[in-house]
Amino acid sequence: MSAADGARIHVRGEELVLLPDRAAYWPARATLLVADPHFGKAATFRAAAIPVPAGTTEVTLGRLDALVSRTGARRVVFLGDFLHAHAGRAPATLRAIEGWRARNGSLEVLLVRGNHDRHAGDPPRELAIECVDAPAVEPPFALVHYPAPAAEGYAIAGHLHPAASLVGRGRQATRLPCFWFTAEYAVLPAFGEFTGVATVEPDPQDRVFVIAEDQVVEVR
Repeated sequence: MSAADGARIHVRGEELVLLPDRAAYWPARATLLVADPHFGKAATFRAAAIPVPAGTTEVTLGRLDALVSRTGARRVVFLGDFLHAHAGRAPATLRAIEGWRARNGSLEVLLVRGNHDRHAGDPPRELAIECVDAPAVEPPFALVHYPAPAAEGYAIAGHLHPAASLVGRGRQATRLPCFWFTAEYAVLPAFGEFTGVATVEPDPQDRVFVIAEDQVVEVR
């Protein structure tokens, strides 16, 4: 991958590539780190008679296909909230995920369970997705869902759907999804199409990388 593919950061001696498609690539392990896809969230809303657009799962999986192809990843680790809710296990949602898995049969896939996974349940066994409770320890990292310091290593998490609030010279403001790196843990942006964001308030020593269209840019 070239530098144009994303911003690079070194953490505990390992390089991570922060990608504008809201995922991180760990080159040393040929691994994509993906937080909070929330597959089936739109189906959950529709099951509650709330009209929302269809097709978000296919769009999210298409972006994941493109990332696997572009990076050459041999493994994907989902940092929690794979399925949004039990009501989101709609046939169309599961068929889309099954199609993605069939297209990537040689890909190793790991799910580190998050809070939504406890209610939605693990993905169907035929998808061959290994499911574990946090932390998944892969030195120097502890792969988790909730962002907090971990005794096992530098924690890489999701859960928050982080965004940074930026104010321009003319006082115009905008919120952009971001990667947030503290001294002891990092938070990745939510990968799913149908997810909100929450503004975070980093400390001055933290590093924040916002996603602006097709670029990842560090801001102070």
